[in-house]
This record gives sequence, C-alpha cells and structure tokens, in this order.
Amino acid sequence: MNWTQLRVTCRSAQLDDVVAIMSMLDHRLMIEDYSDIETGLNTIYGDLIDESILKADKTHSKVSMYIDERNNYNDYLLFIKERFNALGLDCDIELIGVGDEDWENNWKRFYKPLKIGNRLMIVPMWEEYEVKADELVVKMDPGLAFGSGTHETTRLCATLIEKHMQPGDHVLDVGTGSGILAICESKLGAKDICAYDIDPVAVRVAKENAEKNDVHNVTCGVSDLLKDVDMSGGLYDFVSANIVSDIIMRMAPDLGRVTKIGATVAVSGVIDEYAEQVIDCMENNGFGICDIMSDNGWKGIVFKRVK
Repeated sequence: MNWTQLRVTCRSAQLDDVVAIMSMLDHRLMIEDYSDIETGLNTIYGDLIDESILKADKTHSKVSMYIDERNNYNDYLLFIKERFNALGLDCDIELIGVGDEDWENNWKRFYKPLKIGNRLMIVPMWEEYEVKADELVVKMDPGLAFGSGTHETTRLCATLIEKHMQPGDHVLDVGTGSGILAICESKLGAKDICAYDIDPVAVRVAKENAEKNDVHNVTCGVSDLLKDVDMSGGLYDFVSANIVSDIIMRMAPDLGRVTKIGATVAVSGVIDEYAEQVIDCMENNGFGICDIMSDNGWKGIVFKRVK
C-alpha cells in the first residue's frame, strides 16, 4: 500500500494545539520535538544523545501523519488548514510523496457524487450527472478550501441543515470553507445566507462555488467568527457552523447577539470526547439541545435558543 506523509512544522509553543487538531483525524502521529533536549544532558544518559539531535532546531517541532491510498489526502490537508487558520496558527504544511501537480489533480479520483440526507446530492464540478426526481444537486469544486462533502463533519452538518432549517429562514454560515453548506441552505429554500470565513482564500472559493451553482442569495465575507457579521437583515433564524469544539465554545457567548429567541444552531466538527463540553457550554449560554447525530467518532448537534 502507498502512503502520503502530511507533515506540519510549527513553533514548539504551538505543539499542543497542532497535535490536538491533527489527532482529530488520526491518533497515530509522529512528533519531532527537541525543545527539552537540554534537560537530557543533565542525566546519566546525556553522553548518549546523538550529535545531530543536539544541533537540531529547538524552537520548532514537527508533527506527521501517514495517509493511506484509500483516503483522500486533500480532505485531511484542507481540514487542518482551516482549523489552523481559525486558531491563528502559522504553520508550514507539507505533503511528502505527492508532487504539486499530482496533488492538484489526483485527489479528484476520490471525489464522486455523494448523497447526503434525503435530497442533497453533492456532485464534483467536473462530473456529468443525471439528476433524479426530487434531488437537489450541489456542484462543488472545493479548490483550496475545506468542504467537498466527503468528510464526516460536512455530511453531519448538511444532514442536520436539511432536517432542521426552514424554508424562508435568514441564515448565517460560520466557517464556510468551500461554501458547500451555504449552497445547500440556498437549495433547501433559505431566504438568504450570510457566509463567513476567517480565510480570504476560502471566501473567494465560496463565492465562486455559489456562482457556479447559480445561487444568488449567498453573501460571502471575511470575519473572525461573529465579529464582522452583517446584522442589517436583522437577527438570524438559523446558524450553521462546521468548525471545531474549542471554536464553537469560543463563539457560544456571542451567539445570543446575532440570533432570535427560538433560533436554531447546527454545529459540527465535534469529536465524541468533547461533545458534553460543547453541550454544557451552549446550554450555559441559553441554547438547549434538540438533536444529535454521530458519524465515525464525530458529532453533529442542533441547539435551539431558549433565552
């Protein structure tokens, strides 16, 4: 079997955050960290430490995962990039064993038409597809933004949107990535959608994907969570956020400012171990849980604003 190494180089002070994000995708990580090597010199084993390790950069660390050929390394790469951007982590990310030209094209072989929920059909932009009765087709080219529809977090959030969003809702999509959820919301009958991401590249990709789907009620912009959200259309009826647990909890205290009483919030990107923390945080900020779904170690959760 062939493997692709995804390696992240970060400042040693950022190591814990990098490991936490990467472990959401794979617990089998290889960590290269020499920041505390000087401590080892003061032990009886100090003389056994290799010279090359003594000369290694002690200010930076490296974390690697190995992705087998059955999995789409593009999803791994873009998931990590978006989560790093959300936390303000400035890291170098490499795909080793895959040339730039291969990465830009070969990942597409993993990406085929995918049904989500009851009606949504996610179709790669380059694929021919014959639409079946009652299907809502979303044509996607994720480009340099996370959100092809194949990752569990995207599937969970899209399924919950189909189940809980009401036609005519005034919708906010936080951490829009490729714009896939905003486009799904439009296809499902939202009145309008304001879609935001902290990454300007993701915002550009989301705009392009909305245009390619002939969707005209999605407005995309740059915002750090809810900081620069447009409130000119009034309080929101529905919020979607496919991000991560820590960011959901950071956003929770501000959600009441942008939502109506009775508004619905669908979140994803929550690993099983942090679900209770997210639920407690949302409940402490006036949002009661009304639905939860699981997929391969991930949770999608729906809340209703009750106060």
